Amino acid sequence: MNGNTTDLRVIRSNQAIREALVELIEEKGFEALTVKDITTRARINRGTFYAHYQDKYDLMDKCEEEIMVRLSALVKQTVPSVTSEMRHAPPHLAIYPLVVAIFTFLNEHSRFMKAALGPKGDMTFQTRFKDFFRETMLGKSPDVLINEEECLVPAKYFTTYVGSAHIGVVQQWLESGMQESPEEMARILATILVHGPLYAAGLKKVPGS
Repeated sequence: MNGNTTDLRVIRSNQAIREALVELIEEKGFEALTVKDITTRARINRGTFYAHYQDKYDLMDKCEEEIMVRLSALVKQTVPSVTSEMRHAPPHLAIYPLVVAIFTFLNEHSRFMKAALGPKGDMTFQTRFKDFFRETMLGKSPDVLINEEECLVPAKYFTTYVGSAHIGVVQQWLESGMQESPEEMARILATILVHGPLYAAGLKKVPGS
């Protein structure tokens, strides 16, 4: 058996395992599913599963880590141009490309994201994803959008608000079937983020208007 054939089988087995994981989360929930459920659904033996992963938690962690690494790389690539643009363009226009990029990525991985972030998914991933939004928005490093030292309120409350609000918007979008495009979601989120929830609710005008 040549190496290419072996590699292809490994890739297919791994793909089948991950597809089975998502299907079973949707049906049973992550906590209720077992390795046996996964191997039966993926039509592989237990030895093949354990050649890739220690248990279902290791499988979930590796799937989540892969998503977060790719998403973080996307954001780090985009943020410098956004922060530079914010010096010249209105904030909602400057931040728009970044939010489009994030929602486009989520759309491409929507089935896993919906399963993992949904009520039957992994609660630790929800916390991890929330932290990602907080760290992307605020900090002391140059690759974030807002310097926490410039905040008008304590940073811990601002970051909690931002993280919880953003993940809530993402969850709602995924659960409702992603009816809006990434571009439309970027417009919605940028409006709320830049102008505030009271403006988005129609209760307040934009300052200076």
